[in-house]
Amino acid sequence: MKKNYAILGAGMQGTAAAYDLAKFADANEIRLGDASLARAEAAALRLQGLTYRDFSVQEVDALDEQSLDEFLSEIDVLLSCVPYWMHPKIAWRAIAKGVNMCDLGGNTEITWKTLKMDDEARAAGVSLVPDCGLAPGLVNSLGMYLIESLDQCDSVKLYCGVLPQHPVPPFNYKLTFNIEGLVTEYDYHAVALRDGEIAEIETLTELEPLELPSLGSMEAFVTSGGTSTAPYTLKGRVNNYEYKTIRFPGHCERMRIFKDFGFWNEQMVDVRGTSVRPKDVFCRVFGESLGRIQDVDQCVIRGQATGRKNGENVCVTVDILDRQDPVTGFTAMERTTGFSLSIIAQAIAAGTVAPGANRYETAMTGTAFMAELQRRGIQFAEQVAPQ
Repeated sequence: MKKNYAILGAGMQGTAAAYDLAKFADANEIRLGDASLARAEAAALRLQGLTYRDFSVQEVDALDEQSLDEFLSEIDVLLSCVPYWMHPKIAWRAIAKGVNMCDLGGNTEITWKTLKMDDEARAAGVSLVPDCGLAPGLVNSLGMYLIESLDQCDSVKLYCGVLPQHPVPPFNYKLTFNIEGLVTEYDYHAVALRDGEIAEIETLTELEPLELPSLGSMEAFVTSGGTSTAPYTLKGRVNNYEYKTIRFPGHCERMRIFKDFGFWNEQMVDVRGTSVRPKDVFCRVFGESLGRIQDVDQCVIRGQATGRKNGENVCVTVDILDRQDPVTGFTAMERTTGFSLSIIAQAIAAGTVAPGANRYETAMTGTAFMAELQRRGIQFAEQVAPQ
């Protein structure tokens, strides 16, 4: 039976997810909802031109119970593409309405709130899967793919970066998502699995050089959120599991200045008689400046695992490079994030995800997910070398 899908938030990622549903889900209805009806209508018009199918649109207030309930009427799977802090509130209504849900996540503390709804979701026969974007999301599916490819896995290292194809100094970066989300990744602590134990690591640390076949000499450093719940799930199965962000050389040092000198502080300060949060001022000024940079993007991902295969110690490396699509106009960020969310939504619709609040890494095998990526033209290169 064909399913009805609803996308809450008709921005960049929501539009990309809707496109993927239209191409691969054989959906009965794809409904776009947004606080701005004009934004939803513009997204639907663009999608109709790309897919030659109709999309329904609806103005919806995600935080208003009645408005959200009306939006969820007769929906099978909800894809939530709104700011991360809204997801648990929306999940409660999805459970009440008997609607399955996946979201883009991005903040593990908020994700735990959704996962605490497991009993209620099971009782309602509803499947919830948070953190289904790029990092967290796709990179953790890659991590599971690596683990599944080995007879015994010891360590997994994941790297990801969305970057401009024509970098401009001094930061060599193009803002591809919300500036507050970027600051959260740079400023909060990271969670990893180290020597079999959960470890919290300071962000913008452990800088390392990285040679990538597509980009040459890059750098990688610790950021928050990328591992999501995977270290907790994999404890006892692998000894090490960690994530770093990829940037052009020099970026980490420059961003560290803002962190060390208090530009991301959330406590109010007085400036000429006006109380302001330094973080708010930074996001407004720095975010707008980065947002003015015009360029096409690219997403580079590396996963590396060590362990045993067929009785030998090996290292498995997988590299992904995706670039903005000139035909559809979807950026690499939209493709790797929105398409990833849609893949999980379709798995839920197919009945392969168990009822309850599922940790992302348990919802779908890495092998199955990576096969779906390839169906969408996102290819990867894999190498196996003796260790």
